[in-house]
Amino acid sequence: MHGAFYEKSHIVSRQVNDIDEVDIYPVTNRSLYNGKSDEEVIAALAGGGAKIVQLREKTLPDRDLFELALLYRRETIRHNMIFIVNDRPDICLLTGADGVHLGSTDLPLKQVRKLLGPDTIIGASSHDVEEAIEKQSEGATYVNMGPLFETPTKPGAITIGLDPVREARMQLSIPFTVMGGIAESNIDDVLKAGAKHIGVITAIFKSTDISKATSKFSKIIRDGRCQ
Repeated sequence: MHGAFYEKSHIVSRQVNDIDEVDIYPVTNRSLYNGKSDEEVIAALAGGGAKIVQLREKTLPDRDLFELALLYRRETIRHNMIFIVNDRPDICLLTGADGVHLGSTDLPLKQVRKLLGPDTIIGASSHDVEEAIEKQSEGATYVNMGPLFETPTKPGAITIGLDPVREARMQLSIPFTVMGGIAESNIDDVLKAGAKHIGVITAIFKSTDISKATSKFSKIIRDGRCQ
C-alpha cells in the first residue's frame, strides 16, 4: 500500500443526505478489538448493518495512521460504507475518505471546507446547541452532540445529558449525531429525546460478537425512529 492513495474521482461520490440514512455510527477504538483484524472488524460492522465507520486512533504516528486509513478506505469501498477520518483533513484528502470529523481544537471548519470542497462530509463536535448552530453556519455537514453520559473513552469529561438533544431536534437544519456512554440501558431515552443517529464505541467494540451487537443496536434505533 505504500505510496498509493485513492482519488475521489474513482470513488462513488457521497451526498450530504447519506448521513440521514445512518442509524448506528461506529467510531473505532482498536484497543477493544481483542485480537480481531481491522478487516474482520469492518466486515462485522457491515454485516451488522452499519453504513458508516469513523477511524479515531489518536495515538498512532502519522505514517501508521495514513497506512491504516488506506486500509479502511479500501475495505469500506468493498462493503459500501461511508468512511470518516477523525481530526485529520490531510489524511482524509490523501486517502480519498468520504469525510472528516473535527473536534473543537482541530483546524477551523471554514478553512477545512475550502480545502476539501463542497461535497466532502465534514462533521463537527459540539457540546451545546449554540455551538452546534455555529458549526452549522460554518458549513458542517452534521454535528455531534456529547458526551451525553459518562464514558470510559473520555474519562472526566463534562456530560451534557439529553436536554441539548431535545433542543437540537428543534433548532438544527442539518443532521446531528449523539455520542457518549450510550448503551442498551439508556438508548430508549436517547431516541425519545429526538436523536436518530447514534455514535458508539464501547457498546459495539467491547462485544464478543461485533456484528450481532451492531445489528441489535441498529434495529433498536430504526424501531425507535418509527415510534
